[in-house]
Amino acid sequence: MSQVKQNDTVRVHYTGKLADGQIFDSSVERGEPIEFTLGQGQLIPGFENGVIGMEVNQKKTIEIPFGEAYGDVQQEMFMEVPKSQLPQEMEPQVGMGLVSRNPDGSEMQLRVAEVKEDTIIVDANHPLAGKDLIFELEVVEIK
Repeated sequence: MSQVKQNDTVRVHYTGKLADGQIFDSSVERGEPIEFTLGQGQLIPGFENGVIGMEVNQKKTIEIPFGEAYGDVQQEMFMEVPKSQLPQEMEPQVGMGLVSRNPDGSEMQLRVAEVKEDTIIVDANHPLAGKDLIFELEVVEIK
């Protein structure tokens, strides 16, 4: 039976969990496996490395340290923003997601990390930065 190798296009069902068991994403619940080509950097390195050598219908659980996932939390990704720059009707709360538009028109996802009297601290790190991840994998198809 063939095994997943570099440059293969595969379809994989997965459930991603944090160390405390909290599920943060699952293709199983959406009903559609993820499809990607290994070696193109479409997914985090630890996920791609985890499927190498698997066979169709094989299941396994992998643990990915944060260094092979979304990296460490970077302090320079925290920024203080005056509340006056927020929409007037907005009441910022810790954990709230925000979107910032860059001058070039691209968007940056932010999360409110702290609310002060006249400012808020926003975090531009990926929400899973600094976290070790656990994935339950099942290879559905190797193309």
